[in-house]
Formats: sequence, C-alpha cells, structure tokens
Amino acid sequence: MLGSALNPINSSVLATALVAIGQAFRVSAASAAGLVAALYLASAIGQPAMGKLAERFGARKTFLAGLVLVAAGGLLGALAENFTLLLVARAVLGIGTAAGYPTAMMLVRRWAAENPGGRAEGAIGALAIAGQTSATIGLPLGGLLVAFGGWRVTFLINVPLALLTLAAALRWLPRRSRERESSIPLARALDLPGMALFAAATASLIVFFQDLHHPRWVVAGAGVVLGTLLLWWETRATHPFIDVRMLVRNRALSATYVRVAIMFLLSYCILYGFTQWLEQGRHLSASTAGYVMVPMSVVAALLAIPFSRGGRIRACLLATGIAAVAGPACLLAFHATTPVWLLIAVTMAFAVISGLGVIGNQAALYHQAPTETIGVAAGLLRTFTYLGAILSSSLIGVAYGERASDEGLHTVALVLTVLGAVLLVLTVLALRGLPRSQDAGESTSDENH
Repeated sequence: MLGSALNPINSSVLATALVAIGQAFRVSAASAAGLVAALYLASAIGQPAMGKLAERFGARKTFLAGLVLVAAGGLLGALAENFTLLLVARAVLGIGTAAGYPTAMMLVRRWAAENPGGRAEGAIGALAIAGQTSATIGLPLGGLLVAFGGWRVTFLINVPLALLTLAAALRWLPRRSRERESSIPLARALDLPGMALFAAATASLIVFFQDLHHPRWVVAGAGVVLGTLLLWWETRATHPFIDVRMLVRNRALSATYVRVAIMFLLSYCILYGFTQWLEQGRHLSASTAGYVMVPMSVVAALLAIPFSRGGRIRACLLATGIAAVAGPACLLAFHATTPVWLLIAVTMAFAVISGLGVIGNQAALYHQAPTETIGVAAGLLRTFTYLGAILSSSLIGVAYGERASDEGLHTVALVLTVLGAVLLVLTVLALRGLPRSQDAGESTSDENH
C-alpha cells in the first residue's frame, strides 16, 4: 500500500507547485505542465517493464530497487538548478514509483493462490484507497510546502517517504519468491526488443501530443511506425513483453484499459487544470487551492471504502460514467467570481470518478488478467492511466497557453463533457460482460479467454 501510493502522492503534491515552479524558472503554464508529462511518460513505460522484471526476479527485489530510485529522484529534484534537471528528476521518480503497483498485485494474487477460498477483495480495495488517501494528503501538503518551504520541498519529501517504505518492505515483504527460476536467457525472457519498441513508440506519440500548438508530424509518423513494428514483433515473440494475442482474445480486459485511459484523462484535467485555474483564474493562493481540492479526495476515499469489499463492479463503473458527464458539464458555468462553496460542490462529481472508477476498473482487471502475467497486466493498466494523464497535460497546454483563464477552463470542460459521454456509452455497452458481485479471490480470466 505504501509503495503503490508513492505515485499518486507525487501527482497531487506537485499540482499546487506548478505555478511556483513556472515562476522560478520563468516558464509558461504549458511548459510547467511538462513536469506532469515527464513523470507519466516514464511511468507509462516503466509500469509494465517493472511487472516483467518482477515476474523474472521476484516482486520484493523489484520493489526495493524502485524505492532507491524514488529517493534518488526526490534528491535530484530538490537540488535541481535548471528546468531540464527538474524534468529528469520527475522521470526518475516515474520509473521508481512504477514498481509499486504491479508488485503489489502480484503479491495479492500470490496470497489468493496460497489461501484457497480467501477473499482478496479487501487487499485490492486497499490499494485503491491508499492511492486516494495519498492524493488527499498530497494536495494540502503540496500547498503548505510551497507556502512555507518552497517548491523544492515537494521533491525532497520523497526521500523520507522512500526510506519509510523501504524499512517497511525489508521488515514485512516475504523474502521467498514464488517466481520460479527459469533456464530461458534473460534477454529473451524479458523481451528487450519489445520493451525498447514499446518505450520508443510511447515516447514518440507523447512528444507529439505535448505540443499540439506546433504539431510535429514527423514524430507522430515515427510513433505510428514504431507502434506497427511493436505489434509485428510481439505477435512473433516467444515470450512477448505485451501479449497482443491475449489482448485481442480478452476483449473485456482491453475494454477495461480503454475506460481507464478516458477516466484518468478526465481526473487529471481536474487535478492539474482545475488547480491551475483556481490559482490564476480564480486568484486563490496555492495553499487555498489545495484545500479546495481536499474534499474531493476525501470523498473519493470514503466512497471507495464500502465499495472495496463488495465486489460491485457494475455499480461502480455506471456511477463513474454518469459523473463523467455531469461534472465537466457543470464546469462550463464557472468563472472568476464563482463562490468557493460551489467550486467544492461540483468537485464531488469527480470524487465519484476517482473513488468508484478506480475500484471498479481495478477489480475488473484482477478478474480478467491471466495469473501468469498479472504483473505486466497490472502495469499496463497503470500505463493507460498515465496515457490519459499525459493527454490531459496536452489538453491543458492547448486550452490554457500562457495562463489559465475562464475561457481556457471552458474549453477543457467542453472536451471533457464529450469524453464523459463517450465513457458512459462504453460503460453501458460493457455492463453485460461484468459481474454484479463477485469474490475477488477468484480470477475469471479463463472465462474471458
């Protein structure tokens, strides 16, 4: 839980520091949003890669290595003297925090296998709640750190957090690795060409989406070519990094990935875009903007608690789809004089998206993913999460430009309303294939195949 929460806390703690960082290095709001993309690009690539490494070397070793990178990235960011080093620090943090979630899912699945009849719903739900709790802590913490210690402390905070998690991991995570030793050569087992093609294709497309004001069509073309090569290679690899054939057969799992990407595009537009507007458009201080967002995270965590143990996947996802339309539609009426209480009230719709959407999709993946590749499958879920977050950064950059204005917020809200409608339609279409209530201790991936 501690390890899987490190990435969300790095997301939320930075939200209220973007304006201060932009002022410190004299960069625009769109450029400062690049810090968001740096972490999520690294995480999008690192999540399935860490899952693959964990399947080979064991969850515990992979998890510990990730914590070392988290501490190193936090220290580098705190000492950075230019914006480029800050981007590098965020990338290191992204790779380090990528180890937490796939290894956690592997450990839960292992426990379920070793305890027949045991209910893993509580552990699966706890991972989602840990993310919501860390986001709740991160928002006000980021505002306070910026107000009293400066933006550098938002990076430095990773050092004690990583050390605390490292101590807990050394004390409690089992040394014995259930992953059996393999005689398959390491490079072949890890599918290094597949990893490289995945990283290059993802990076190319993200670079393209990062500056849609000046689209780099050559980069986009390169991304398409690399993506085509990736598909070609993975369908022929003996031990593919991304099992494309499985994703084609397991349409339910593929649909879950698409829903997650749209859901987090909405969520992170609010986390970053709405927070920037609160400071620059609504003229609130960094700390006050953080406090405005706190109720959203608190309600999201509170919603997740009762639903985390009930296995009500359909109810979670349907509520998420409805909120995805209602929340952005309300933002269309916001302006610089909108009362703070109304701002807080409307964020409750996004609390539903963050709380129930994570619970529902995470539970769906646990049921749908094959046991032998749960690490990569879980990592890939987070990859789609980060792709949604990165696309949100692109949307924010295009809509806001140099400053987060009312007009820019309305542009973002209009796009999000359309995407919310798409998400609702996709959810309704998928409801027939999702269980009403099911024990998370048993995987249904074989049925989906």
